[in-house]
Amino acid sequence: MASIIRDYDQLASQILDKLGGESNIENVTRCATRLRVVTKHRPENVKESISSLTGVITVVDKGGQLQIVIGTNVDKVYDAFVKLVNLDTLPTGGSEQSILNRVIASMSAVFAPFVYILAAAGLIQGGLILVKWVFPYLEQTDTFKIFNFISWAPFVFLPVFIAITASKFFRTNTFIAVACCVALVSPDWAAMAALIKAGGSVTFFGIPLSQTVYTSSVLPPLFLVWILSYLERFLNRCLNDVVKPVLCPMLCLLILVPAALVIIGPLTSGTAFFVASSYNWLAETMPWLAGTLVGGLWQVLVIFGVHWGFAPVFLANFEHFGRDSFQAYITFAVIGQIASVLAFFFFTKNKELKKVSFSAFLTGLFGITEPIIYGINLRFKKPFLYGCCAGIVGGFIASFFTPYYFAYAGLVGPLTIVNGYNINFPTSIIGIAIGSIVSFIIPFILMLFFGTGEKKDALMLAKEEEDKQQELADDKKKIIYLNAPIIGEIKPLSEVPDEVFANKLMGEGIAIEPKDNHVYAPCSGKILTLFNESKHAIGIISDDGVEILIHVGLDTVKITNPPAFEYHVKLEQSVNQGDLLMTFDMDRIRQANCPLITPIIIINSLDYNLIQATDKTDAKLGDRLLTIYQ
Repeated sequence: MASIIRDYDQLASQILDKLGGESNIENVTRCATRLRVVTKHRPENVKESISSLTGVITVVDKGGQLQIVIGTNVDKVYDAFVKLVNLDTLPTGGSEQSILNRVIASMSAVFAPFVYILAAAGLIQGGLILVKWVFPYLEQTDTFKIFNFISWAPFVFLPVFIAITASKFFRTNTFIAVACCVALVSPDWAAMAALIKAGGSVTFFGIPLSQTVYTSSVLPPLFLVWILSYLERFLNRCLNDVVKPVLCPMLCLLILVPAALVIIGPLTSGTAFFVASSYNWLAETMPWLAGTLVGGLWQVLVIFGVHWGFAPVFLANFEHFGRDSFQAYITFAVIGQIASVLAFFFFTKNKELKKVSFSAFLTGLFGITEPIIYGINLRFKKPFLYGCCAGIVGGFIASFFTPYYFAYAGLVGPLTIVNGYNINFPTSIIGIAIGSIVSFIIPFILMLFFGTGEKKDALMLAKEEEDKQQELADDKKKIIYLNAPIIGEIKPLSEVPDEVFANKLMGEGIAIEPKDNHVYAPCSGKILTLFNESKHAIGIISDDGVEILIHVGLDTVKITNPPAFEYHVKLEQSVNQGDLLMTFDMDRIRQANCPLITPIIIINSLDYNLIQATDKTDAKLGDRLLTIYQ
């Protein structure tokens, strides 16, 4: 049940309990919005039970892995979850997942912790593109160059980020992993690779090395750390404890870095390049097909959480060609879903769904579509289909303009459209702009003609019943009535000859010119205030929380000897409506030259929407004096 959750420890504990406890956990990772858990056995109705938890959007069962969709707070829930589960004691062997699912799971676990870093760097690059577009002369300034290398730094040292997160996923030594991957992005190796590219030769024990450069690479460091996890465990078993702290990292460096340069790097980089080239062939020979496929199916991949598997394709394109059309087409898929949830916000009449849809729309602006998909679009089906149709049409139209992204977008969305500008490809940004506009308009048109797809599903029926019960409860406490505590002539506060009361500085209320010397409880409640010296006023708090001050006469606090007032109740005593509270000597008050007019004040007036006085002029016991609306 998607709603705001702030007690992440409690949610993590609830999820673990639904999953069958720590002993049933085989592996746990996270991506940008999902907690991904592999269990030894699947508890009955676990999807439904976890989905019902406050703070959980939905649960996806994909390839033997439970993907618990939480949203942008998943990192907090993950941190709380791993405190309850000792990751070091979890199995390190293979699971029942297929190889493809395990690769995708590792991609999501590795990229998720720093995807927002890449997104931030991509936005900086987009901003610099915009600056070059508007002020081209600034490109040659030192300030621009500094911002430019800042924006590229996370991509240049991407293998280091991967080393950190992959070492945690594969449960190996983080420092050894970083040391190995830092070697891959060493400037010395970059110089050697440049020499090879220029026609020179570099060998390792007679084996010629390739010109592969590993900055911005994904698969080489990922596979290196994966192999490291096995090598380190093997060495830890074989080495003596005395020499292990030194020999283990030394042997790992001596074995794995050369292995990466000779085998792992060229093989994995070549694989990524082949996949990227295959897609590029499709995008260049049949761009309309590439645009419609990516624009229409990307969000389907997001549903199953397999979209992370395409990260090497994007990065390989940027590494080898400096541009990528795949992310350009993703733009239309994302904007289609964003527009669809915004259209839903305008068309639905359900107030609760309006809140959910608008909140999801805001996250979508930053390229995070899971709240959109699971909160609204997929739940009612039609909005999701509208978004996919919009992505298809937008991708198809844009394909005729050869659209590219020239800066990597960690999270593709409306804010990354500027990444499509390049002076050498002038039609790119035009195509992306047109495709985005079309993708944004189509869901509104479709929803206008075919509706929002709203039906009273189980969630809505439960919510309606909850609202109905709440409305009944609210009706009971919506209106509060106070009866006249004194018999007499009713007057507005403005006629009270005292500025504090007349100007309502103490609160709203009414006044009575007494014709009787008895003060009765205007409601059921408890005695809140007594003035033991003068006894000239009394405070009572009603059972509904209304704080009432009955001030008998004006300036009567000075009448103490002989006293003019007598209490008939004690402090904090419970009283019922109509109980006698106090009596007073009207003649004694007049002799002291004090007005008898008695203000009845609602001290906590600001807590209520409206306090309405009766239109009667005379007050009798049991008469309704004030009506209070909450």
